[in-house]
Amino acid sequence: MVAAILVLGSALSACAGPSRPTPSTLPTSPRPSATTAPATSSAAAGATTSATGSSSATTSATGSGSPSRPVTPATPRAGHPAWVAVSVATIWRSPSSPRSVDQPALRSPADIRGWLAAMTLTDRRGLQGRADTQALLGDRVMVVATSGSWAEVVVPDQPTPLDARGYPGWLPLRQLSAAAPAPAAQYATVVSRTAWLRSDDGAAAPVVEVSYGTRLPVVAGVGTRLRVGLPGGLVRRVDAALVARRTGTGAAQQPTGAAVVQSARAFTGLPYLWAGRSGFGFDCSGLTSLVYRVHGVVVPRDADAQAARGSRVSSSALAAGDLLFYATASGYVHHVSMYAGAGLMVQSPATGQVVQTIPVSTPAYAVQLAGARRYLP
Repeated sequence: MVAAILVLGSALSACAGPSRPTPSTLPTSPRPSATTAPATSSAAAGATTSATGSSSATTSATGSGSPSRPVTPATPRAGHPAWVAVSVATIWRSPSSPRSVDQPALRSPADIRGWLAAMTLTDRRGLQGRADTQALLGDRVMVVATSGSWAEVVVPDQPTPLDARGYPGWLPLRQLSAAAPAPAAQYATVVSRTAWLRSDDGAAAPVVEVSYGTRLPVVAGVGTRLRVGLPGGLVRRVDAALVARRTGTGAAQQPTGAAVVQSARAFTGLPYLWAGRSGFGFDCSGLTSLVYRVHGVVVPRDADAQAARGSRVSSSALAAGDLLFYATASGYVHHVSMYAGAGLMVQSPATGQVVQTIPVSTPAYAVQLAGARRYLP
């Protein structure tokens, strides 16, 4: 029997900030005074600078090997859109937020696996108040300002009450391209935890590992693989079995409760990552928001904002895919899980734990269960 659920009301809607302590309570560095000056040429060149990746095959901004056509590095500018040019770009609270242990995540290519492997449990906990979310290869951002080798951006497809334009934060300029992927009639979205983009030649050698939810234009099909376009003009190949190929803006996977739950449970055992929103690691709301996006439904990025949208659901009417929210006595929503049916929920709970499916009635969670919302049709 599902525990009784309190109706979500204005108290939860008023909870400000992401599904973590509000900015005023976080011990972070002051937000820098960014300028709108164009990025320097050296920062732009950093977009194609070699760096050690998670594999010896990863040796340029989006991998090794010659591009299918000449690529001219484009400099992201304030007031203009740009596109993420690395597998996963972590969005930081400020340019001073990253620590020395975070350097692999700042490279181009980003060495996500190397970064995760190097962090201790204490390092992972230390991400709180430093990093807020992540964006994937090909994701569009708006550059608000630049400061030295950093760009202040908003991520439009990650809604948040923090900024009406999209989720705000900072990332290195070298992880962006001002050149969009070429438009196409069809798009390929990665639907496995991760997938390798391969060289665009007969060898089809692994080049860069990308995340679930990465969406790229399809250039053509080659046997069992698809040729996909990247920001800046590169073309890579990806195994067709690891992606969903759809026309235009069509959902990569069906927006049904059973399908959404199946996607979330596919990450069972994946370690929690604060600010994580990729197949390399999720925080609680990163899991729900990215899974929903792949299924064609855009929900707010953070738990408290997710709790303020959608349709209210009573405990007697829960259906697979509904989101369950957990709050402190003061009404602060700090966690979200997904109802999986049969009295179970799937969640990415906390640092040191993994994506799991447990009973909704689990005492530690049942006592803070504050309500449910439905986003599916």
